[in-house]
Amino acid sequence: MALVELTDISKHYRVGDQQIVALDRVSLNIESGEFLAIIGPSGSGKSTLMHLLGCLDTPTSGRLVIDGVDVSKATNDQLAAMRNTRIGFVFQSFNLLPKFDVLRNVELPMVYAGVPGRVRRERALEAIERVDLTHRVHNNPLQLSGGQCQRVAIARALVNRPKIIFADEPTGNLDSHTGEAILSLFRDLSEAGSTIVIVTHDNSIAARLPRRIEMRDGRIRLGAEAAVSNTAPLIGRPAGEGAA
Repeated sequence: MALVELTDISKHYRVGDQQIVALDRVSLNIESGEFLAIIGPSGSGKSTLMHLLGCLDTPTSGRLVIDGVDVSKATNDQLAAMRNTRIGFVFQSFNLLPKFDVLRNVELPMVYAGVPGRVRRERALEAIERVDLTHRVHNNPLQLSGGQCQRVAIARALVNRPKIIFADEPTGNLDSHTGEAILSLFRDLSEAGSTIVIVTHDNSIAARLPRRIEMRDGRIRLGAEAAVSNTAPLIGRPAGEGAA
């Protein structure tokens, strides 16, 4: 059984008297340990798809199974439990609390999950070490660079030992050198067994991940899903290529 199974998933929104079809009968499997990108322009449905996969919303129709649990018709409490125990999030804007130091920011998901204090500290320090920020453990986000803040966000996503990590434009606020370092960190986590899904509009990032899912008009674009080489640099254009 795949870690994530979507079968004929649709999501509709109503705006006034108009019905918006954000997703239209999408079917997709994600295997445990995969490292993949979901790509598409604004309005393609990729963000809606991530919201459903991340248990931030439920579909209008279809079946969504995550780690053996059918969450298609889950209640808000059931969705919250899934997010707290099986899913990690990394956002473009980091979403760190500026008054908390690195340690407390990383501990926060475990507070919501009811993890005891001593265990929280041990697991937070372990996650901080994995992202190479032990020397910054008592700094707050205002004392960190953008790349360091993103590493804190990744550590926070790891602490509840999720089954899958979703990263929404995780390099969007970073320069190319720092962005490459962050994606290299994701690759290291993937090689260690983590399942990672990056949602992006940037084809230069998606093309370098082992698997790419392209969204168009609420559907997976036929023929656009691809397995690609992961040996090329993660960020940056070939020499001599002009700016987009």
